[in-house]
Amino acid sequence: MRSTEFHLVTNWTIDASVEDVWRVLSAPETWPGWWPSVKQVTLVRLGDEAGIGAVHRMKWSTALPYDLAFDMETTRIEPMSLIEGKASGELEGTGRWTLRRDGAKCNVRYDWIVKVTKPWMVRLAFILKPVFSWNHAIVMERGRRGLVRRLAGDR
Repeated sequence: MRSTEFHLVTNWTIDASVEDVWRVLSAPETWPGWWPSVKQVTLVRLGDEAGIGAVHRMKWSTALPYDLAFDMETTRIEPMSLIEGKASGELEGTGRWTLRRDGAKCNVRYDWIVKVTKPWMVRLAFILKPVFSWNHAIVMERGRRGLVRRLAGDR
């Protein structure tokens, strides 16, 4: 793995049904309403009836003093269990949500397999890799908390 590539894994256990978690995660245009790090999601292209091929332009803030923007194209959907997309722009690679039922709870795994493309990030990735990983963990924790609040409000 080159120093500009990252494979970051996040695991959440959410006290909600797979169906409820799916409903929220599969609607990225709503993410800015509950995920504080997501500043904007714009639908660039509609996908097919299942959502495959949809492209969303996403603008994110981070725990560090920089923002990121990239397009995410939905490449694979397995209803109630998997959403996968291809990122292009300031990050390039693959994002994959995997949901699994655990009794009345939902286990959520997010794999983020990307490389940085911003010139300053490419130059400094070899020394900042732990910082970028920490930053990702903060952004994802904000998402977990926001998702829990959103689901609690939906009941």
